[in-house]
Amino acid sequence: MQTELSKTLGVEHAVFGFTPFPAVAAAISRAGGFGVLGAVRYTAPGDLKRDLDWIEAHVDGKPYGLDVVMPAKKVEGVSEADVEAMIPEGHRQFVRDTLAKYGVPELAEGEASGWRITGWMEQVARTQLDVAFGYPIRLLANALGSPPADVIARAHDQNVLVAALAGSARHAVKHKDAGIDIVVAQGYEAGGHTGEIATMVLTPEVVDAVAPLPVLAAGGIGSGQQAAAALALGAQGVWLGSLWLTCTEADVSAPAVTRKLLAAGSGDTVRSRALTGKPARQLRTEWTDAWDAPDGPGTLPMPLQGLLVAEALTRIQKYEVEPLLGTPVGQIVGRMTGERSVQAVFDDLTRGFEQAVDRINRIAGRSGK
Repeated sequence: MQTELSKTLGVEHAVFGFTPFPAVAAAISRAGGFGVLGAVRYTAPGDLKRDLDWIEAHVDGKPYGLDVVMPAKKVEGVSEADVEAMIPEGHRQFVRDTLAKYGVPELAEGEASGWRITGWMEQVARTQLDVAFGYPIRLLANALGSPPADVIARAHDQNVLVAALAGSARHAVKHKDAGIDIVVAQGYEAGGHTGEIATMVLTPEVVDAVAPLPVLAAGGIGSGQQAAAALALGAQGVWLGSLWLTCTEADVSAPAVTRKLLAAGSGDTVRSRALTGKPARQLRTEWTDAWDAPDGPGTLPMPLQGLLVAEALTRIQKYEVEPLLGTPVGQIVGRMTGERSVQAVFDDLTRGFEQAVDRINRIAGRSGK
């Protein structure tokens, strides 16, 4: 499953695996793909350094990358406390009422919320980069589009390729104009933040719009056959995230999350702003239903929503309150029916890819007679 891009990066398979788990990222690279560690949950530089040290020790010299979440324009001088002060009391009360309705216990006194997405903040994201550029990462991906120009320049100075996610051809062209190296065309089916256009439609549109830049297809890809379809549409690789959530190497904090993922079908996800304030595909739960209900207060814009619900989600996960318990995941969740190792996932991907290519070759051979 090689392309020009995978050869450039020195990987056997053009499979780019995004994950918040260091052990999964390392296993993806060892299996012949390209592991990408998500940095958004790291608020302390020491924690990110610890996990990058771990990856370095377990990746067997294979290449890997980092995914950050930072706006294209600098947002300086705004503290987390400043943002917290913008959250309306009515929304705070809605959170309290919802948790009380389901009997969600309080955290122990002095116990900090473990789920605070602050990586979008300028000072946090740049601190992450200061740490990451001390390691031999080969790729820097940004989930909020093109990084600031000085970040792109800094990456290129260190021979690091820069990727940006796009939900439309218009967005992809902006990334190309900004000087990024790879566009990830993320379709509607994908987990996490995603746009309105399906992968089958989006991928060839983006390929045509940004040629000759390489494009990775994301969303609705969980088998080798689907990977082959993405390459047939012009992509130079696939960007997979959801598929790794039920791998044995994943350090999922709440076992009930894994159980819910394995039981879910492709119709059991929803695009909701309940998590961060931007539309993000996730398991549909009574928590997302409460936020999306017409009589609810409505979600707040990013980053207010994420800060508002941080402690609540920590409590829901810690106490495994199943009706409210969810996680970002794509529609591919319907294929995730058992826990497997990363290597087993790769074996299945490559086997399915070969079968799909053989099938197309047979069809092409018959049509030429």
